[in-house]
Amino acid sequence: MYKILPIIAFVLILIVGGIFYTMSHEEQDSANTQGQAPMQSSGVPVSALEIKTQSVNFKHELPGRISAYRQSQIRPQVDGIIIKRLFEEGADVEKGQQLYQIDDARYKAALNSAIADLKSAEANVKTVEAKSKRYEDLIKINAVSQQEYDDAKAELDQAQAAIAVAQAAVDLAQVNLDYTKVYAPISGRISRSFITEGTLVTANQSINLATITQLDPAYIDMQQSGSEAMKLRARMVGMDNIPVTLILDEDTNTAYPHKGNLKFSEVTIDQTTGSITLRALIDNPDGLLLPGLFVRANLDLGQSEVLMVPQRATIRNADGSLNVWVIDANNTAQVRPIEVEQTYADNWVVKSGLEAGERVIVEGYQKIKAGAAVSPSPWKAAQGE
Repeated sequence: MYKILPIIAFVLILIVGGIFYTMSHEEQDSANTQGQAPMQSSGVPVSALEIKTQSVNFKHELPGRISAYRQSQIRPQVDGIIIKRLFEEGADVEKGQQLYQIDDARYKAALNSAIADLKSAEANVKTVEAKSKRYEDLIKINAVSQQEYDDAKAELDQAQAAIAVAQAAVDLAQVNLDYTKVYAPISGRISRSFITEGTLVTANQSINLATITQLDPAYIDMQQSGSEAMKLRARMVGMDNIPVTLILDEDTNTAYPHKGNLKFSEVTIDQTTGSITLRALIDNPDGLLLPGLFVRANLDLGQSEVLMVPQRATIRNADGSLNVWVIDANNTAQVRPIEVEQTYADNWVVKSGLEAGERVIVEGYQKIKAGAAVSPSPWKAAQGE
């Protein structure tokens, strides 16, 4: 019996050891299983953005040049010597203000001569008229022939016509005399005088005497390429008033204090430049905007509800079209073509191809292929984007 006890003890030790060995391995397997669980992934990690409808205030920037609202070149309409300049160069002048005086001596003489001819014609018609009346009475008693009576009537008609000719000569002489005074046809700022006193001027000369420019208001002439003009016109449909803001200093982004309004756009495209001209009208009370000045004009096209996708999320094909990676409800990525309208900041304004609520991959699409499972996380734009 004493020999059996060691054997029984040995067997018990084996059994207890086996139990501990089995339990330790099960705990280790369980720990390994729990440790590997977080490392398992359901797909390729990507950053995605849910597309939402956004209210955007659209602006369109164009290069522009200031043009005068009105500009008049002062030219003489009669020949003569300039004897007076009656304005200060560079000053503001009013419509109807006299600017130059041309020597009018010979025009006064011509007027006086025409008036004398008119008086002579008027005196002659009185004599002929009296003769015609006498012949009218004599023809009734056959004291004169019918031919003599007809000649008297014709002579009266000629005398009356001579009065009309003399009166026209007087009117013409008066017009030429008035033209010796050169007046301002519009109000505005006058340039320097291109001639001096003592200069002989003629009615058909090519050199103008001065130039008057109306500065307030002023035109902004803007150039837009033909292809972009079609998109711009489509967005302007139904808009009665399109405000225009000017940027005078590009370095400081200084805006002009007054706003203008778009008035019209050309209906034809310039064949040499391929561009179309748009014109806006803006107040210029201080005369700060001078004709020929280059500016940047911002057209305020109003607010619209649009879908936008970041430009970095798009892939451009060889033909110029754009694709994006869209994540479906099963977290599977698919390529989809989209059509865009224009850019806005760092985004594309989507015209078709996407709907609100869909998820677009912004980062990480380089590592996937069509139909691949992805593990999306929200994408957040970096500061400044």
